Amino acid sequence: MGKSAGLYVSEFPQGTRVRVAGLKLLEDFRRSWRFHNPLQAEQLAFAGRKTTIKTVAFYHGGDELYLLSGIPGLWHEACLESDADCE
Repeated sequence: MGKSAGLYVSEFPQGTRVRVAGLKLLEDFRRSWRFHNPLQAEQLAFAGRKTTIKTVAFYHGGDELYLLSGIPGLWHEACLESDADCE
């Protein structure tokens, strides 16, 4: 991951407003992702929901994993969008 910020640098720092990606993207990610921390079926219900980043963690190799305020589960960078990009 590390889309633009680079490895071990969070794309979305703690407190950043984000939106969970749309349902199609989440379904595609869930179907194609074969590595650590797969997206759970229950997480699909939160497609499009706006929230803030509660905590940022990194998987070995630099992948960003996020805990979101009020939304369960671990979230990959690819499943989130900047709130600024959503308006």
